[in-house]
Amino acid sequence: MKIHAIKTGTVQVHERQRTGTGRGPLRFANTLFDSNWSEPLPILAWVVEHPEGILVVDTGETARAGESGYFPAWHPYFRWGLREQVHRQEEIGPQLERLGIRSRDVRWVVMTHLHTDHAGGLSHFPDSEILVSAREHQDAQGFVGKARGYLPNRWPVWFAPTRVEFRPEPFGPFVESHVLTSAGDVHLVPTPGHTRGHLSVALDLGDQVVFFAGDTSYTEANLHGGIVDGVSSLGGGVDAAARSLQRIRDLASMRDVVYLPSHDPESASRLAEALTSAVHA
Repeated sequence: MKIHAIKTGTVQVHERQRTGTGRGPLRFANTLFDSNWSEPLPILAWVVEHPEGILVVDTGETARAGESGYFPAWHPYFRWGLREQVHRQEEIGPQLERLGIRSRDVRWVVMTHLHTDHAGGLSHFPDSEILVSAREHQDAQGFVGKARGYLPNRWPVWFAPTRVEFRPEPFGPFVESHVLTSAGDVHLVPTPGHTRGHLSVALDLGDQVVFFAGDTSYTEANLHGGIVDGVSSLGGGVDAAARSLQRIRDLASMRDVVYLPSHDPESASRLAEALTSAVHA
């Protein structure tokens, strides 16, 4: 089974977005008006060449994000909260082609959530089954969705995802999950916090679990420190985010977990190191 990290450009955010301070609206204000910016962070998507079909986790960003008017000018976060750099050849479609994978051959696309830096590449997958949590899909729609930081007006016109409802099927410390594969080795688990409907994907390889974490935290160090980001107060909530981080740490205490958040500069190398170690074990 091959796993690929796909870097679809970079994003800069305020430092307090990575390590939030304060509660409620103050937390978001502290984030938005922080004068310190992060270094350019990767916008990562993931490809798993699974025996049952190719699985893509998140679709990264689109180069259209650099076009004038792509983001709503009235939204404070899009005006002052991020800086993205994405070239056309960095989009997930061209990168899959360079791996010898045609977009139409992708069986599943699982969305950790629907923020633009994860959903910007949806247009490349009209022939795939796209899965998103029912809560996430509901929260992202309409003007209220736009106010929450989603861009439903940028989704493809054909976008009609499979809405995931979690079942009482435990996976480690997660009391609910959705099993994607017949082999039972791909589990979607609820990890609310960054958004209310955020999910993560756990690929169980037996000796280790590869955990595609989306935006549960910005780095592995933040996971271990229980550090909740600065925008969770607008999403699923700081307390929910902290509980999700605790469940992931609990899983890591039970299993060998390769933790892969989408904007951690070390995620791709951590995956490569883990896979190399597994081959040589």
